[in-house]
Amino acid sequence: MEHNTRPATPDRLRPQGGEAFGEQAWIEVIQKMDEVYNELLQYEVELEEKNTALEDSHQFIESVLASMSDILIVCDRHGTILEVNPSLRHLSGKAAKDIERTSVFALFADEAERSKARTMFSKVGHTGLQDCEFFLRAGDGSTVPVSMNCTPRLSQTGKLIGTVVTGRPVGELQRAYQALRQAHEDLKRTQGQLLHAEKMVSLGRLVAGVAHELNNPISFVLGNVLSLKRYAQRLERYLTGVHGTDAARDPAMQRMRDELRIDRILDDMPALIEGMVEGAERTRDIVDALKRFSAIDKSAAEQVDLNEVVERSVRWVTQSAARRMAVSLDLPAQLMCSGSSGQLQQVVMNLVQNASDATAQCPAPQLHISSSYANGIVSLRFADNGPGIAPEHLDRLFEPFFTTKQVGQGTGLGLSISYGIVERHGGHLTATNRPTGGAEFCLALPMPQPV
Repeated sequence: MEHNTRPATPDRLRPQGGEAFGEQAWIEVIQKMDEVYNELLQYEVELEEKNTALEDSHQFIESVLASMSDILIVCDRHGTILEVNPSLRHLSGKAAKDIERTSVFALFADEAERSKARTMFSKVGHTGLQDCEFFLRAGDGSTVPVSMNCTPRLSQTGKLIGTVVTGRPVGELQRAYQALRQAHEDLKRTQGQLLHAEKMVSLGRLVAGVAHELNNPISFVLGNVLSLKRYAQRLERYLTGVHGTDAARDPAMQRMRDELRIDRILDDMPALIEGMVEGAERTRDIVDALKRFSAIDKSAAEQVDLNEVVERSVRWVTQSAARRMAVSLDLPAQLMCSGSSGQLQQVVMNLVQNASDATAQCPAPQLHISSSYANGIVSLRFADNGPGIAPEHLDRLFEPFFTTKQVGQGTGLGLSISYGIVERHGGHLTATNRPTGGAEFCLALPMPQPV
């Protein structure tokens, strides 16, 4: 017996025109259903993809809002808060549910600020507000200045449907401005250091030429003075021998001796020659210092007793000064540093000489020299009671050829040379004005390293 596996078709659904026609119609219906099902599947896949993209976008926007340091407030056209970001919640100390659906003006510090905000926000229109400073009430009850911007929120047809308010606490702006200003100052200081370095290189070349030109005549003068010293001793012996004879008892010879002051000349000549020798040697030392300034000093550093350097410098400067300056020393029994004794002598003499020049017009010129130790550095401070240094001159004080003295009274090289010597010794030379008046130079040098 054969079994019919084809489903039974009700008579009312059987199409007219025979069995073959009915089967074809069902096949078409099934194909249409398959097409519709496939379209539904594709639509569902696309819908899932769009939903995933929408969730990703929502998470991205949420992460951006959460990481914003600026406050963000979304309002409707009546000023009712619709949404805020975590920065505002942190500032106000309130949860989102306590802020949303309230008036944006409730966030401001007092009624005066609210009135000011209402007036400003009413002018938003289609242009917005830029950088308006308001005071908001923080969660701890304090008032916080905030620089706020207000932008209109428009519908697709261009109708105003609300506003977007952003703001940043003014304290953050001030810190950013201070950081920018500090960076600018650092850049200016670096540029000044580069310019100073270039000037010092040019000065080194000039000093090298000047030292070379001065070296020969100074050596010639010093050699002649030493020869003159020997000749003076011989002449003194000869004159003593001549005047010890019977001819010296001649009244005419005695009158001539008195008239020419031979005895006084003989007494003064050793001191005069010693002064010339000392001056020539000092000049030779200065030339040597200039030569060392213009090139790297290859000699090994030695231990220098700054007490001897200071005392010798003070004695030389005060003896030759037109007006005696009272110098007080507050130094320990031994004050050692590493370096070159001759070069440091030049530096200290320049500082003492500058103090002498600065206090020349004072009724009672004074210079106080003190010292201190800290972190392997020995510091010498030279404090005078002069008029001090003009603020506009402080940054240029160590520039080559810069001087405030009259023409012919200074070359502007002393402090520049001293600055270069101290830098090569690994130290620092600075100048400031004292609160009580007068200038103070600080010479900082490294202490001797233990052997």
